[in-house]
Amino acid sequence: MSGVLIHLPRGCEDGGSDGGGDGGGPVTLRLGPGETARFGRGSAATPVELRFADAAVSRLAGEIRVTDDHWQLSNHSATQSYLVENPEGAGEYLRVPPRRVGAPIPFEFARVVLPARETPVSFQVFAPDHVYLDSEGAGGPWGSHTLTAYSLDETATYFLVLVALCEPRLRDESAVAVPTTPQVVERLGDHPACRRLTARAVTAHIDYLAEEKLRISTPAETEPQRAARRNGKREAVVGLALRFGLVREEHLALLPPRTGAGPWLREAAR
Repeated sequence: MSGVLIHLPRGCEDGGSDGGGDGGGPVTLRLGPGETARFGRGSAATPVELRFADAAVSRLAGEIRVTDDHWQLSNHSATQSYLVENPEGAGEYLRVPPRRVGAPIPFEFARVVLPARETPVSFQVFAPDHVYLDSEGAGGPWGSHTLTAYSLDETATYFLVLVALCEPRLRDESAVAVPTTPQVVERLGDHPACRRLTARAVTAHIDYLAEEKLRISTPAETEPQRAARRNGKREAVVGLALRFGLVREEHLALLPPRTGAGPWLREAAR
């Protein structure tokens, strides 16, 4: 396991006398094995990497630690339990009780939820390097098993996003165009698991596919370059997935039935 990606969709709110926030922007952290990130309300004396301004969240609410093959969650609260949900697991979750240290988390994609005064606050953790042995288990007692180069979970939402991106080329409807983020949201809107899917979530899934699952290297970018890079990132994800057969025609059955022309064809006709 090379590390995890932690994403706070909304940045910390203005904390007033507690030192303030970062203006509400998203926060993304990358941690390698042995590295940690602390979360909580924070203060000048208690710095945290993921900060929540809600008064019901402890100054130092907890910590994430990455190991070689999984990540751990420590709950520093003396009174409140935290939930770790598996958004891909039909309601599967773990409860981490108060003062629990180093609880191992098995989910590839997890949402950590903390109690708050009104709406619970949360952040996401992606653990991209779950690996799988070849089904035939080649190698024998003295050899090492061969691992899958691209470890994709075909039941995950990110895989549905990938199939939707690849659909036009698999159907031979477009030799060039790759669906935009709004078109992917529209295409997946009728899927039971994607009815609350947002454009921001689709963008996060594409980033996760490109940077963690498919390991597509992209040069450092400035803010003016970011919009232009997004198109190139989608193209690179689709190109690699189709070249290596990671997405095939049979995967189109995972998508909702199409009603009339696909969203990319309607866009092209305008």
